[in-house]
Amino acid sequence: MASSLKEIIGDLNRDSFVPLLSKLIGESKFLQNNPPELIPEENRVAKHVLDVLLPYSTTTNGGPLIVNHVTYVQGRGNLIVEYPGTVPGKIVAFVGMHMDVVTANPEDWDFDPFSLTVDGDKLQGRGTTDCLGHVALVTELMRRLGETKPTLRSSVVAVFIANEENSSIAGIGVDMLVKDGLLDKLKKGPLFWIDTADKQPCIGTGGMVSWNLHATGKLFHSGLAHKAINPLELSMEALKEIQLRFYRDFPPHPKEEVYGFATPSTMKPTQWSYPGGGVNQIPGECTISGDVRLTPFYNIEDVTKKLQEYVDDINANIEKLGTRGPVSKYVLPDENLRGRLTISYGEAPMTGVACNLDSRGFHVLCKATKDVVGHVKPYSITGSLPLIRELQDEGFDVQTAGYGLMATYHAKNEYCLFSDMSQGFEVFVRIVSQLEDDN
Repeated sequence: MASSLKEIIGDLNRDSFVPLLSKLIGESKFLQNNPPELIPEENRVAKHVLDVLLPYSTTTNGGPLIVNHVTYVQGRGNLIVEYPGTVPGKIVAFVGMHMDVVTANPEDWDFDPFSLTVDGDKLQGRGTTDCLGHVALVTELMRRLGETKPTLRSSVVAVFIANEENSSIAGIGVDMLVKDGLLDKLKKGPLFWIDTADKQPCIGTGGMVSWNLHATGKLFHSGLAHKAINPLELSMEALKEIQLRFYRDFPPHPKEEVYGFATPSTMKPTQWSYPGGGVNQIPGECTISGDVRLTPFYNIEDVTKKLQEYVDDINANIEKLGTRGPVSKYVLPDENLRGRLTISYGEAPMTGVACNLDSRGFHVLCKATKDVVGHVKPYSITGSLPLIRELQDEGFDVQTAGYGLMATYHAKNEYCLFSDMSQGFEVFVRIVSQLEDDN
């Protein structure tokens, strides 16, 4: 079936893909997702997708595509597009192509992030890799199915979603589609989440929880350090102890090698803040912030429980914590003062994913990738993707792939390559073809 379907559908058409992508990138200024300042209007993208696909829909000209525009928040719709097959329950889905983007500051870019710049094979602009390039790519796949009308046993479903870049706000995108049962039938076949990069299967992602370690000491003049409790020293020594305990309790897991994770689980600081004051003043408090990136073989809830235990133990035994210099201390007995640590957490944590390496979805993705790209090397990262663990927990066979460039993901001067997107199009066709040959 592989050769015949490819002969029917053909290759990705640059003359239709690039103009569509240009329209999508032209909307990207209004798709930035950084509330409350920036609320994306995903329907701006949905309109362009509908302009392409509605001429082939069941509601116009008797076309084959079943198109459902589902909106939970005004202006922020999702699209479910189905090309029906002949065998009930036989299905393959391409999901996760999201219609919002991260922010971009034009002053930091070498070109306008909010319009498409074409430089030979390079397609430049905010969203080309993440994820408007994939929106355009899958739109083109569904358009070609609608145009050529191949007889398929499998139904092919595409789900374009809202609100991926800030999924901590619920009730807008794929979470609601699942809750309302609109994706239930996709559990019967592989679901390919199209929002990673570099043309290889991404088989593992990390969980993530952000943390804030707040240290309270005693403010005093730095020339009289013996009268102060220095929260900077307290937080540095405490964090060192917390990290040592974290790596003891959450060491590299044997499955990380199987999945090819680039790094094991980590806990590290990324920011430090304090109330301000002169350099000759020991502040009364400070906060170190950072995150935990956790491979999916550990549980986020176990980590937060352990972190709290570490902090409670350090507070109870603060006299035993390492100090710095002859007058460094965290207790002032004459004043009945003790330094103190508290730990808190940021936005809702994300849980990592380990894809099912025994599933048919994984095997067809690998074969299609090898056939088209020339090699297959699945990879895993402790970068985090929202939403997909929830789908996996609901019973979907989730596999992930993408055809942008990881080096430009969320970066300034974002771009993708048309040649990579073309290979992605062929991978999709070969996936469908392989599944057609299954019983």
